[in-house]
Amino acid sequence: MSDLIEFLRKPWPWYVAGPLIGLTVPALLLLGNKSFGISSSLRHICAAVIPADISFFKYNWRKETWNLFFVAGIAMGGFLATFFLSNPEPVAIAADTKFTLASLGITDFSGLMPADLFSIDYIFSLKGFILLILGGFLVGFGTRYAGGCTSGHSIMGLASLQWPSLVATICFMAGGFACTHLVLPFLLELVR
Repeated sequence: MSDLIEFLRKPWPWYVAGPLIGLTVPALLLLGNKSFGISSSLRHICAAVIPADISFFKYNWRKETWNLFFVAGIAMGGFLATFFLSNPEPVAIAADTKFTLASLGITDFSGLMPADLFSIDYIFSLKGFILLILGGFLVGFGTRYAGGCTSGHSIMGLASLQWPSLVATICFMAGGFACTHLVLPFLLELVR
């Protein structure tokens, strides 16, 4: 049993994790052509608990209960991984990336995410508000505007050859590159 736990604690190589993620598509198709995506679960939760007369939430959300169990499993898996399977070694980050981030004021790489950006104290600062709260709102807006999230479009949508998913995935990538190389350095300098 301890060998299994040690195996689970180590980072999995791309050639193991990638095919496992890719196998979700045929598994879902075999289970009844279900669409895959994390953002749709929020819609299902709202449809279940909001007794409002909003047409967007008027559908049979019970047909999508499997998606809610999937998201609950992700949350439970994150909890188990954090408290029981966490790898004590720091995340492997390329030296060039560390140098670039250090020039932007991000120097603490001791955890899974840089504490300079994701600590509790940071959340309540101006920089934290701009990057986390405003950024989270923009991610939510973009997800709704694109009709799905990165996992829904880039995994399920591309695998089922949907043209809108290809367009959305290209836009996700272009936006990610632009934000990483243009917007993030500007914001970090602005609120320094």
